[in-house]
Amino acid sequence: MRTRLVSAIVLALTGVAFTSTALAANAAPMAQTTTQLPRAVRPSHYAVSISPHPSSLSFDGKVTVDVEVLAPTSTITLNALDLSFSKAQLTAEKSAVAMLPKVSTDNDAQTVTFTFDKPLARGKYQLSMSYRGKIATQPNGLFAIDYDSKAGKKRALYTQFENSDARRFIPSWDEPNYKATFDLDVTVPSGDMAVSNMPVASKTDAGNGLSHITFKTSPKMSTYLLFFGTGEFDRITTTSDGVEIGVVTQKGLSSQAAFTLESGKAVLKEYNDYFGVPYPLPKLDNIASPGSSQFFSAMENWGAIYTFEYSLLLDPSISTQSDKQWVFSVAAHEMAHQWFGDLVTMRWWDDLWLNEGFASWMASRTTDRLHPEWNTRLDAVAARERAMARDAVVTTHPVVQHVATVEQASQAFDVITYLKGRSVIRMLEAYVGPENWRTGVRNYIKAHAYGNSVSDDLWQAMDAAAPGKHVSTVAHDFTLQPGVPLIRVEPGECVNHAVTLKLSQGEFTKDRPEKQPLRWHVPVVAQSIGGKPVSALVDGTATLTVPGCGPVLVNAGQSGYYRTLYSSTQEAAIAGSFARLAPIDQLGVMGDTWALGMAGLQPVSDFLDLAKATSVDADPQIWDEVAGRFAALDDYYRGDARRQQAFRAFATKRLSPVFARVGWEAKPNESVPTTILRSHLIGVLSTLGDNEVIAEARRRYAAQATDARAVPAELRKTILAVVAGHADAATWDQLHAAAKAERTPLVKDNLYAQLASTEDTALAKRALDLALSDEPGATNSAGMIDMVSRLHPELAFDFALAHREQVDKLLDGPSRSGYYPSLGTNSFDAAMVDKINDYAAKYVAATSRRDAETAVANIKYRMMVRNERLPAVDEWLSKNGS
Repeated sequence: MRTRLVSAIVLALTGVAFTSTALAANAAPMAQTTTQLPRAVRPSHYAVSISPHPSSLSFDGKVTVDVEVLAPTSTITLNALDLSFSKAQLTAEKSAVAMLPKVSTDNDAQTVTFTFDKPLARGKYQLSMSYRGKIATQPNGLFAIDYDSKAGKKRALYTQFENSDARRFIPSWDEPNYKATFDLDVTVPSGDMAVSNMPVASKTDAGNGLSHITFKTSPKMSTYLLFFGTGEFDRITTTSDGVEIGVVTQKGLSSQAAFTLESGKAVLKEYNDYFGVPYPLPKLDNIASPGSSQFFSAMENWGAIYTFEYSLLLDPSISTQSDKQWVFSVAAHEMAHQWFGDLVTMRWWDDLWLNEGFASWMASRTTDRLHPEWNTRLDAVAARERAMARDAVVTTHPVVQHVATVEQASQAFDVITYLKGRSVIRMLEAYVGPENWRTGVRNYIKAHAYGNSVSDDLWQAMDAAAPGKHVSTVAHDFTLQPGVPLIRVEPGECVNHAVTLKLSQGEFTKDRPEKQPLRWHVPVVAQSIGGKPVSALVDGTATLTVPGCGPVLVNAGQSGYYRTLYSSTQEAAIAGSFARLAPIDQLGVMGDTWALGMAGLQPVSDFLDLAKATSVDADPQIWDEVAGRFAALDDYYRGDARRQQAFRAFATKRLSPVFARVGWEAKPNESVPTTILRSHLIGVLSTLGDNEVIAEARRRYAAQATDARAVPAELRKTILAVVAGHADAATWDQLHAAAKAERTPLVKDNLYAQLASTEDTALAKRALDLALSDEPGATNSAGMIDMVSRLHPELAFDFALAHREQVDKLLDGPSRSGYYPSLGTNSFDAAMVDKINDYAAKYVAATSRRDAETAVANIKYRMMVRNERLPAVDEWLSKNGS
């Protein structure tokens, strides 16, 4: 679909002329905000009545919108998609005379326009509409999820509106800057529960086995934050700071929500304190839904967070420690949005990172504070590495980016928005200090509560909270331009027990070695190993005197968003003292060494030297990093069995002693990172073809029917993944039968995903055919095709394109332009580049091809690594592999 953009300065197209002083005042907040609607009318309140018809996948709706006409106009245009109108009328304030407009819908523009016989005067009106809409089978607008339960097959309804799908549910001004209050009432089966943003105000018998439920009036909020769900649900509750915290699940699963419920209680207390503005709604529910999406795992609807079960529930038969941490992180992320996103909302999708980057940072901070035993502080390095990997290719974009269309808004939900945003905030907090940062956040929230903001509103609050730090200058460099700074370090002599470093700034890029570098003001922290840290703001070049005469580490503590390139002698000195570094700095050094080696800025073998020198008893998260990089290198050798075998022999030899130390069985009082490492090592060693690990996984899987200890819950998914990945036809059939028989959605979904993870090409083809059947469930099928693509990208891409009409129905709308290119992104075949480009040219608007271009850039980078970097790995292995 295509969306028309109506610029603020092209109002002549709508026949609107702004001349009133009062109008200018009202319109001021929107003057610099992108919109796809005329600005002559603003809503203030919606009264919405919905009657779903789940069996026919349709619903009836009525809405009365309180609006203000800001300038004379003969038309009112608002957003609507796949809605048909049976009635519409407009009534002026204090008038009983209804005006009946001509109604015209434009699905391409996603609008409905009401045209009147004569221009409407400025003033307040009520616009009433009766309409019918569609219930989708993917998470867009109002949608249905069909699922198996112990009581049989069930259907539940939920809504998902971000970024631009409230228009499928209510004809509305469906843009974040048009905030309004909402009254919602619904008519649903009497045995079903209905949930929305606010508590139920009343429930009455509507006859014919139906109930009429009215919810309390919402606060002023954007349309994309409205929520409605109904089905056969259970709800458990607790209270925190006077707020009722709830978790809503399908019937019979509320016990699996206990951890989320208690986590919500603790997180709300933490956030009330941090933000200095108490959570303003009377309740906060988290609604668990079966199924999945290619676009999201949870949504921050104000007071009614929507979360897929795999990110909210903990099933004791299958959930792991990693799952537990993920559930907490997702809940903390979505709850942070209740302030950053819901209470204060970005004016337009250009500043989406204000929502997502901040919530990602806040979730990581809160996880570390409330669960220090998990040692998740080190996860900040992994998040930064993912952001830099994406930020260092030609298709990157600034954190603050111009968004002109619905499709572009959907594509803005990416690694740069989330993880670069998170990493930049972490750097800025370290730069100004945690207390100054919190003061700035509190002042920003108070100043913009129930309103909209842009990034500079936050920076102005930070400048005021941390005078002299020039926060806006640093923030603008890292959010208004793309890319990764590169800090080159020249060694200096040790004089008077201090070393003076010369620092110079460039730009790190993976695919443009001749690129003219951009320039940043970079906060740099350095220290000699074991010494006192010192800092500088590097703008081009700088000198920095570091106390101590030992090896000097730049980016000590790893708060900075930049790569560090040392001289070969410095690199060797750091490698020689690697065991003395704090684990977070070990991870940072490994990340830089890997990335710089792959980019050709230092020997690619430097990472292998670090891996070889890492002691068996090193921090579990360091070995997690090594194992992950080994898996990545193994994938680069895919299809070249002889060379791959040489690498696998080395990698297995390095990891096997670590796994022997960790073992298959959990030990009393072992650390949480050790528990997680066990699963990861089993998975990676299996990928590397370790026959002992594969055989033991198969033995345990076969023994589980008679030995309850053979497959502990913590390893169930890991063992299943090993068995499925190395399955023969008989094993695949056995797994398929288990998937069909399973009645617990969380377990069932995992079984179908694993059916698509097989290394065997013939079985992968069977998984693709299965994905197009009704059997896996409408929201799981696209994930199965994606899973096949990880080992068989050409097969999955060609299959999806050959069945595009069927596959399109399996995708939620925002995913479509990026889904098909993503299937080819793991390819090493130059022909895949042409295939993806051809797909984009045929099916994707020219303004929305970033995902396709990114996939192409990734394939080209992978081909470069394979051709130009692996020979150096081969040479190193020939000398050091044994």
